[in-house]
Amino acid sequence: METRGRILGIDYGKRRIGVAISDPLGMIASGLPTIVYESLPDALTKLADIAAHYQVSAVVVGQPLTLKGEAGEASQSASLFIASLRKKIAAPVYSWDERFTSVLAQRTLREMGKAPSRNKHKVDELSAVLMLQNYLDRHSLSSK
Repeated sequence: METRGRILGIDYGKRRIGVAISDPLGMIASGLPTIVYESLPDALTKLADIAAHYQVSAVVVGQPLTLKGEAGEASQSASLFIASLRKKIAAPVYSWDERFTSVLAQRTLREMGKAPSRNKHKVDELSAVLMLQNYLDRHSLSSK
């Protein structure tokens, strides 16, 4: 799974998609505006545009596993999304365990004095950043 260049991180949701992008060296994840969408084709087009704009070398989509590490209903929905995304984007698309990223994102917002319920876009963005940074850190360590 060796990739060089920018990596796009996606926190998929039924109404909103959190998005993050790595720096060109693949070391640091930064948030991009959360995508609000009406239909799956609309979301896929927006993501394909982002991927083309940043010339991404890979895409990482959060896979919401259960606490036991098993695939639940949300995970199945994410898998269908990943399959659709692979047809729309030329770069390789990987799934990555995203357990606890939303909880950590909400906690971080609370510590900043912001209510997560009033900042759902930020929760999604921060979840994508946390998931992508975890992916980048793991791959940085494994390449040493």
